[in-house]
Amino acid sequence: MHSIHQFKVRGIEGEELDFAQYQGKKMMVVNVASECGYTPQYQQLQELYHTFQDKLTIVGFPSNDFGGQEPGTNEAIQAFCNRKYGVTFPLAAKIKIKGPEMHPVYQWLTQKTHNGVADSDVRWNFQKYLLDEAGHLIKYLPSSVSPLDETILDWLSDGTSIGGH
Repeated sequence: MHSIHQFKVRGIEGEELDFAQYQGKKMMVVNVASECGYTPQYQQLQELYHTFQDKLTIVGFPSNDFGGQEPGTNEAIQAFCNRKYGVTFPLAAKIKIKGPEMHPVYQWLTQKTHNGVADSDVRWNFQKYLLDEAGHLIKYLPSSVSPLDETILDWLSDGTSIGGH
């Protein structure tokens, strides 16, 4: 199946996040970390989510896989995100996004045999995967691309495709 809507993951508070509930909305999946040079992107992600929450959901996946930049527990991560950035978009429980213990969502996102679109490697914290309303992968963007980049804003505001990978 080539839709992310097939997945259910554990949320940061232990609740179930069923991706099927996001059908009909565009989605951004991003791996996040609290002690990264890109951590201020939490603020931009929150702004994007707040502005477009009628047609976009963002799901953050904390991971300690890059430079040990997310050493905290789920509780510590959530407290940091709430206190520092007022995050209201969904956060999953901390996961592995590379190596033999790679989470199934990231196996799907990074392997063309699963997502039907492209192979990719998650190179650092805050890499962004953009999906359409049907849960199909559209594009992935490197960590250095701001959540408020014109490419993303154009994709959200007029629904045009954002091109290749």
